Order: sequence, then C-alpha cells, then structure tokens
Amino acid sequence: MTGTALPERTTVAVVGAGPAGLTLAVTLAEAGIDCVLLDRLAEGANTSRAAVVHARTLEVLAELGAADQLVAGGLTLDHFAVRDGARRLARVSFAKLPTAYPFALLTPQDHTEAVLLERLRALGGDVHRPFEVVGAVQDADGVTLTMATGERLRADYAVGTDGMHSTVREAAGIGFTGSTYAESFVLADVRMDWAPGPEEVALAFGNAGVFVVAPLPGGRYRVVAVVADAPAEPDLAYVRRLMEERAPGQAVVHEVVWSSRFRVHHRVADHYRAGRLFLAGDAAHVHSPAGGQGMNTGIQDAYALGRAFATGTLDGYEARRRPVAQRVVAFTDRMTRVATFTGPKRAVRNTVMPVLSRVPAFQRKLARELAELDYR
Repeated sequence: MTGTALPERTTVAVVGAGPAGLTLAVTLAEAGIDCVLLDRLAEGANTSRAAVVHARTLEVLAELGAADQLVAGGLTLDHFAVRDGARRLARVSFAKLPTAYPFALLTPQDHTEAVLLERLRALGGDVHRPFEVVGAVQDADGVTLTMATGERLRADYAVGTDGMHSTVREAAGIGFTGSTYAESFVLADVRMDWAPGPEEVALAFGNAGVFVVAPLPGGRYRVVAVVADAPAEPDLAYVRRLMEERAPGQAVVHEVVWSSRFRVHHRVADHYRAGRLFLAGDAAHVHSPAGGQGMNTGIQDAYALGRAFATGTLDGYEARRRPVAQRVVAFTDRMTRVATFTGPKRAVRNTVMPVLSRVPAFQRKLARELAELDYR
C-alpha cells in the first residue's frame, strides 16, 4: 500500500509506477498473481506528459476494465492532420478502423495513471511509495531488490518499468542500442486560440522540425516542438515566440499551464529479458514523440508480459514485443526526418503527400500504424 511497510517477498516485483507499471500490476492482479509495485516518488506525478491513447491501447485497457472510465474523461477525435504551416497536406481518418475505438483519445497522462490506479485498488493492490530501487541481484531461485533505505524485497521475478534510465536494465546488463537526436523538444500545455480548432490533432512539418498541437480536456492544448535549444521551463513569452515562428497568425497563446524541455532518444533494449529480470515501457524502448506512441507501446508491453506470467509463456515475451518497438522506433524516426525536409525534398513531399493521402490503401495503412492495430 502507499506509504506502508515493504513486504519481505512477492511473486513479481514491478519497479516504476507509471502507465506501464500500473498496467502490469493490474494485469497480474486480474490473474491472481501476487505483485508488489514500487515507485521512488512519494506521490504520483501530476504533470500531463503523454497525451494520446490510441485504439489498440484502449482495446487492452478494455480487457482490464479501465477503458470506459478513461474515455469518459478525455476527448475523442476521429482524425489526425498533417500540415506544413497553415497548409493541410493530409487528413488521416480513424473513423473506419476495425475496432470498438475508432478514434484517438486525448487525455493527460496523470488521468490515465489515476484510472489505472483506481482499477488496481479495486483489485486489492496499490503502489508502495517511496521506495527507490538501487540494486537488483538475481540467483537461481529469485531476485533480491535493494532499496535506497537499505530495505530488501525478495521476488521470484522483477520487471523494470522504471524509464529510460532503468535501474533494472542496468542490473540485468542489457544494452540500450540507439542514439540521441541533436535537438531538444519543448513540451507545453497552454490555453490559446488556435485557428485549426479543437477537432484535430495536428502534426506540422517545417524547416525547424516537428511541431504537434493536440487539444486536451478543459480547453487546453498540448504543444510539442523540436527546437535547437530551449530553456528548462519555457515561459509564456518563449511559447508565444515559438508559436508565431511555427504557425504564424494561427495561434494566440494566453497561458502556459505547464511546460518542460527534454532530449529525445531513439533506442531499443538489446533484450527484454535476462533470466528473472524483464523490461517493459520506456525501460525497453524510447523514441520521438511524433505520433504519440511511446506510452501506448509501453502499456501494450505490460499487458503482454502480465498475460505471459498468467499463461506461463514468458519465453515468448521478447519475441512478441521487441519487434513492435523496433517498428515503432523506425516509424517515428521516419516521421521526424520527413518533417524536417528542406529545399527540393520539401517541395516533393508537399506535392506527393496530398496525392498519397487520397489513396484508400495508404490512408488505411497510416491510420492503422498510428492506432497500432497491426500490433495485436
């Protein structure tokens, strides 16, 4: 439970209570498997970070009894627009996808985490806080996790859902192959007047890099932009300049509710398992936020791993999920690079994309890729 004493042992220890960790804990609880979910923070983060939940993720969350509540608290949008400045190059529709969730759900990450935590508590579980795992040592019979306080937890297995700088991945000796984009990314939740309106997610291309505007509940918008460099906490004046540079005449920013700067990597763990240690979510893969697929892929990892524990098919987990991460990383990397085309390449892109987007097969393929329906 939150803030309570650490148990001496469990079947599965899950390190990191973000969306992937919570999903895994819920999946294990549904299957009746004892689990201890640990997080180093005294309370859950209340910032929005990831903001898009795609169709395949909603299908997974429906299996866990969490989809309806999540959808009720968010915005459902049936298309995704690709723009170059004010010009719309393509409109990707989700409306005809073969799923019970033919839309993109826009909701802050803290809401997604709150819904998953409520479901976990309904199943008798909770998050143990604050427990920072600083070591994980496995032997033939299990894993011993050591906390920063010196306390220890013995588990049959341990799973790292503890982010890009995963302690579990490091303890497992698993490499994290890839590289880092040279640019930084600005992320901001703002209140603004936005000319395209709140009915679409806009992925904008331009010489300066990827630029995403997505509506959020409560009249806010999420802005994500590639920049050469940015302050740690972009302020109102900075965001106003950024919007005028990237979308001149289309936005009037009134307030910055929350903002951050981060570096983006495109990396995939060399393995998802080393003996009794497993990886899921950002501990296993990180990539460009173009397309909003990071949290989605992590939630799907966690569900797949939880079901693998329940069905005794752990040996197949890496083979099922690592190729998905490789595909997502490659897809988002291509989008990020296409977005920054200049000169003749930009002209060709802007000529070809509107034509391609009207081809039904291309339209379906892109929609399914974004929604991750081909990863079932």
